[in-house]
Amino acid sequence: MAPHPAVQAIIDLSAGAIGGTACVLSGQPLDTAKVKMQTFPSMYRGFVHCFMSTYRQVGLRGLYQGTTPALMANIAENSVLFMSYGFCQQLVRLAAGLDSGAALSDVQKASAGSVASIFSSLVLCPTELVKCRLQAMYEMETSGKIARGQNTVWSVVKSVMRTEGPSGFFLGLTTTIAREVPGYFCFFGAYELCRSSFADYMKCEKDDIGVAPVVFSGGFGGACLWLVVYPMDCVKSRIQVMSMTGRQAGFFKTMMTIARTEGVRALYSGLTPTMIRTFPANGALFLGYEVSRKIMMKQFDS
Repeated sequence: MAPHPAVQAIIDLSAGAIGGTACVLSGQPLDTAKVKMQTFPSMYRGFVHCFMSTYRQVGLRGLYQGTTPALMANIAENSVLFMSYGFCQQLVRLAAGLDSGAALSDVQKASAGSVASIFSSLVLCPTELVKCRLQAMYEMETSGKIARGQNTVWSVVKSVMRTEGPSGFFLGLTTTIAREVPGYFCFFGAYELCRSSFADYMKCEKDDIGVAPVVFSGGFGGACLWLVVYPMDCVKSRIQVMSMTGRQAGFFKTMMTIARTEGVRALYSGLTPTMIRTFPANGALFLGYEVSRKIMMKQFDS
């Protein structure tokens, strides 16, 4: 028997929060390197140089800079994302004229994930802005762009409120939505397609393919997402960090400025740590989501 929609929403929200926590804890150092390279592409020769420089300058703590807002961002994003994903699957069934419990194709699930990402963007943008600013704080201070002493979550939040007001937390929202909608179509589509392939090969149900295939499928979905949306994520990070020094241009103007003055390659700066990070981080995300959701569903059934 399917649970009540409200119960299903709570299960999806809780499972998404657990998956988001696993994602951050497994991939934060590589995410820090990504943001630093996106914001200051000429400062580092590559991923290893950025990683080692950060470790030498600030220590292990520097690689985990922004973990608190990253946890807040991922828990909020994935809670809303997976809860909305459940609702959006019902909308897809309604649009396709299917029964409420009918199985969806991989493309239909990808479409549901794409629509769900619009809702998750609204909670992701403010927390990701704080995270990105904390991750790039050392470079902003040493380059003289900002005064020292804004290296805590609370100091960044106060600075945004004082200089930009509440709307400042939503800088980069348009870019975030532009990144998330196509990105999560690829994310959920690749994840479900990969799981279907494993299920066909193993001749079992998709929910019974095991830990390693789920982790690989999650990583594959993440890799597809980043390959499609990485330039947009780079522009978003630049807007959110550089707006600390004053009003920042919009998405298209920022993208064209980067491409014209630094070259198209700058839009892909930090892609290496992102691709390395995506398999453990997104594998952990989906493993945490699928396992916790299955446990909670069993508790409901019993």
